[in-house]
Amino acid sequence: MRPRFAAPSARLALAAVAAVAVTATAAGTATATADSRSATVRACATKDLSFKVSLKTQAGGYYLVTAKAKSGVTCYLEGVFPSASFGSSADTEVAPAEHAVSDRVTLSGATAAYAGINPKTTNNDFGKEFDFLHLSVAGDEINAVTLALPDTATVDRPVATNWHANPADAVPFAN
Repeated sequence: MRPRFAAPSARLALAAVAAVAVTATAAGTATATADSRSATVRACATKDLSFKVSLKTQAGGYYLVTAKAKSGVTCYLEGVFPSASFGSSADTEVAPAEHAVSDRVTLSGATAAYAGINPKTTNNDFGKEFDFLHLSVAGDEINAVTLALPDTATVDRPVATNWHANPADAVPFAN
């Protein structure tokens, strides 16, 4: 006659093997989950960033916008131009100065992204004067921030470069 249950030593060995398998599977799952979370970087929202505007004289003069991630934030900016305007009128909204998407810039710690904004691309005496720039990450316009300009800007058909990792790439050259 066959015994209904295995011997006690066989049951202990089987239980030990099962425990090791369950522990290894759980550890592998936990490791994979932690690794996939740390490798995921999300797109930046306007609230994730701090901005600085400085006046540059190259290329006839422009504003260099520097964006840095706030403490504890790691995110990326797509290589498209920021959403910006000098006032509430449609004719003060910046248009793209570049015709292609540039490389994505990942921000964390001291790493910064740069965009250049030329407030006046026309060669005339027309334009409106502004002391502030309304700025947001493209697609997050509802959370725009208002930045004081280093000086009063005369605005007529403004343009902006894409976000770049190198400030030298953010110079909005006139066509």
